[in-house]
Amino acid sequence: MSQIRLLIVDDHPVFRQGLRDVLETDERMIVVGEAADGEVAVEKCAQLEPHVILMDINLPTVNGLQVTRRIKQHHADVNVVMITGYDEVEQVFHALRAGASAYCPKDITPEALLNTIVAVNEGLFVVGEKQMTHDEVLQWIGQRIGQTDSITSDVEDFLVPLSPREMEILEHVTRGMSNKEIAFKLGISHQTVKNHMTSILRKLRVDDRTQAAVYALSRGWVRLDSKRT
Repeated sequence: MSQIRLLIVDDHPVFRQGLRDVLETDERMIVVGEAADGEVAVEKCAQLEPHVILMDINLPTVNGLQVTRRIKQHHADVNVVMITGYDEVEQVFHALRAGASAYCPKDITPEALLNTIVAVNEGLFVVGEKQMTHDEVLQWIGQRIGQTDSITSDVEDFLVPLSPREMEILEHVTRGMSNKEIAFKLGISHQTVKNHMTSILRKLRVDDRTQAAVYALSRGWVRLDSKRT
């Protein structure tokens, strides 16, 4: 059987090395590369053709959700395992909607991680070490939605992903920029920014831009120490 080709995406060298040490103990797997930020991850995915990518959410330049969406648009056969310290149900939903096949906390055991990689490589979804088919994962999401305060029961309409432009605007909001400042920065109209903000608030189900900023920061979508030029 051919080895599972793996790409590790995380900006912490020690954590990447720890993952590599674990993965290289399994003869079924081979680490073909590493990336410390989202832009490099997209490039290396095209160059190295991994079967599975281990992806952190909190990355410099572009967050893991955005990177996953971009990769899946061009490499639909690549499976993404989100491995992150932000462990909550809504974050799982966002990861799955972005195109990830699995969502794992960073304290996952080596055995569970290896099992997860094998499962997603075989086309399954894994959440909390539970392996599911596509239909089963939709049912799982539906059950969890029923346990939330959301007014909707439609899985397809729940937690609609932010577009790349909306994510970019949200990042500027977390840096304290006004709509007018964001419009000038991005070279778009003030009204266009307002329209995007309305969409962001609706998708995140929050009431104002402050709540939207807190939502993004608390889930690792934006890093205040990484500045766009």
